[in-house]
Amino acid sequence: MTKLTEVKVPDIGDIDKVEIIEIAVSPGDSINVEDTLITLESDKATMDIPSPVAGDITKILVKNGDMVSEGTVIAEIDQIESSVPSVKEQSDSVEKEEKESSPKQVKSPEIKQPAPRPAPAGPTGSITVGSSSSANAHASPAIRKFARELGVDLGLVRVSGRKGRILREDVMSFTKAVMSGDRVFEKNRDAFSLPEIPPVDFSKFGPVESVPLTRLNKLSGQNLHRSWINVPHVTQFDEADITKLEQYRKSKKQEAEDHDTKLTLLSFLIKAVVVALKQFPKFNSSLSPDGEQLIMKQYCHIGVAVNTEHGLMVPVIKDADNKGMYDLAKELAVLAQKARDKKLSPSEMQGGCFTISSLGHIGGTGFTPIVNTPEVAIMGVARSTMKPVYIDGKFVPRLILPFSISYDHRVIDGVAAAEFTRSLGGILTDIRDILM
Repeated sequence: MTKLTEVKVPDIGDIDKVEIIEIAVSPGDSINVEDTLITLESDKATMDIPSPVAGDITKILVKNGDMVSEGTVIAEIDQIESSVPSVKEQSDSVEKEEKESSPKQVKSPEIKQPAPRPAPAGPTGSITVGSSSSANAHASPAIRKFARELGVDLGLVRVSGRKGRILREDVMSFTKAVMSGDRVFEKNRDAFSLPEIPPVDFSKFGPVESVPLTRLNKLSGQNLHRSWINVPHVTQFDEADITKLEQYRKSKKQEAEDHDTKLTLLSFLIKAVVVALKQFPKFNSSLSPDGEQLIMKQYCHIGVAVNTEHGLMVPVIKDADNKGMYDLAKELAVLAQKARDKKLSPSEMQGGCFTISSLGHIGGTGFTPIVNTPEVAIMGVARSTMKPVYIDGKFVPRLILPFSISYDHRVIDGVAAAEFTRSLGGILTDIRDILM
C-alpha cells in the first residue's frame, strides 16, 4: 500500500537560509529510509538530508543552488507504508541488536569506511594507480555508496562540484570514460593536477570543419607538451652585432658556389654554438632520469628545426665540431631537403645535444622556443635588422641579430645562461672564433 508524502527540510538549527549543493536522487528512483536526498552547505558545515520514508521519488521540487530553510518541501515520494516501522518495532530491534552484539558489555560501534573495490579496467588495460585517496575525497555518503556499487575509487574522480565536492555526474563520467578507454587518469588527484579543458561545441556559433592532425603533428605535440610540463623553462634574450659576419658571408658567395653549396647564416650559427658549447659544457649535457646526475657529453651534435608541410622536424648534424663551414652548409641543405621530402631516417633525428630554431627568414623580434628534451637548452633566432649603435662617440648603422636561449632551470641557472648568451653574441660579432 502506498501514499504520496511530501518531504520537507527538517530542523537545521538557527540557520535561516542554506544552499543546496547536491541532489542525490532523481524522479523514478527507489529509496529506503535514511537514504540521502539532498546535501546542504552553510558557511560552517555540510549536511545530508535523509529520507524519512521508503518509496519511489515522484517529483523533485528543488534544484542545485537553491536557498532553503526549515519546512521547505524537497520532494514528493510515493511512500510504501508497510516499510515504515513503528516506534515500538524500532526500539525492539535496537534492543535485540545490542543483546546479540555484546551480551556482557555494550560498546559504541567503531565506524569504518568500507574499502572501495578496485576501479574497473578499460578495454585497453587496467588503470595504474597509487595509494587510494578515496577516504579523503569530498563526497556525501550517498555518492560514496554509489561509487562503491560501481567499484570506483573516488580518489581518482575528476571533480566538478563547488569547493571540490564530487557529484554523482562526476562518478558517472569517470565510469564511462574508464569503460571506453579514451582517457588517462593521474595517480593522485591533488591541487597540482592539470585541469581539463572543457569540450566546446563550436558548431553552435557558426559553420566549422574538422581537419585531422597528421601523425607528425600529433607526435610533435606530445613531445612539446611533455617537455613543457616537465621542464622548468626560462628564456634569456640577447642581441649580436653580425655586421662583419654578414659581410664575410657575402664575400664568400662565389667560393660557396664552387663548393656546390650555399653559405647561409644558419651555418655560421651552428659553428658559433659549437664554440660556445666548448666554453660552457653544462649546456651540452642531459639530466639523468632519476635527476641525480648530470650526463656530460663528449660529442657535439646540433639539431636544426625544419618546417615542412607535414609539421616540424629536427634533423641532427653529427659531430658538428669536426666539420668545416662548407661541409656544414652542404649537410644542412641535404638534411633540410630530406625532411621536406619525408625521407629522414630515425637515426638522422636522434642524438642531438643542442637545437637551433630560426625564424629569421619569416620575421619577428624574438620568441621563446621549448627545450627539446632531453637536451637542456635551445636557441631561438629572430630576424636581423639594421639599428643605430653608438660607437666611438657617434651612431653608426649595424646589423643586429636578436636571439634567445631557453633552458632547463634544473640544470642551468640564470647567471650561467646570461654568460652563455653574452659569449655567444661575442662569437657571432667577432667571426675569428667561428673560422678557427
